[in-house]
Amino acid sequence: METPFAITLEVGSSLLNKTGSWRNERPVYLDRLPPCNNACPAGENVQAWLFHAEEGDYETAWRTLVENNPFPAIMGRVCYHPCESACNRGDLDEAVGINAVERFLGDQAIRHGWKVEPGKATGKKVMVIGAGPGGLSAAYHLTRLGHAVTVFEGSAKAGGMLRYGIPKYRLPREKLNAEIQRLVEMGIEFRFDTRVDDIAKTRDEGGFGAVFL
Repeated sequence: METPFAITLEVGSSLLNKTGSWRNERPVYLDRLPPCNNACPAGENVQAWLFHAEEGDYETAWRTLVENNPFPAIMGRVCYHPCESACNRGDLDEAVGINAVERFLGDQAIRHGWKVEPGKATGKKVMVIGAGPGGLSAAYHLTRLGHAVTVFEGSAKAGGMLRYGIPKYRLPREKLNAEIQRLVEMGIEFRFDTRVDDIAKTRDEGGFGAVFL
């Protein structure tokens, strides 16, 4: 086929040479996480709760935040906030102070007594061993799913490394206690000073359907 003088490439060659008309090409939509969300160890929907916070709707922002992270007043103080290192705003001037906003929302929840309701009861019981960060988080999310949770802890108080590994000046104990108290008010049962030496026996005697270690 004879082509006009101005056309020097065959049809389809624009894909190979990255030249010519692209009007026949269709864009491909890529659904990706925002950098801050992707970098968050707790998997928070950062941009969503920041939007509500910017609008001044702090309770909605907090409720969006605690869908993933049950302890914003704690994490807002001890997290090393990799979300801010990944923040696109840093390429313009400086990263958004995500960690500070999270701490603010956590403190607002404590100040105003915002609660989280447990999910509809499933009739299932779960045994959680250890009241450290992992055990507390598991108990929280399991309760939101409607399961009855009992936490066994060998120490006299809940918190694990949050209480015994982080100094008080970094994590005030009244903030830690308030965050844990919210779990108690959700209906989570704690058994302190209780070691579990035989997991299977304790599970069967308590009628638990699952165990989180």
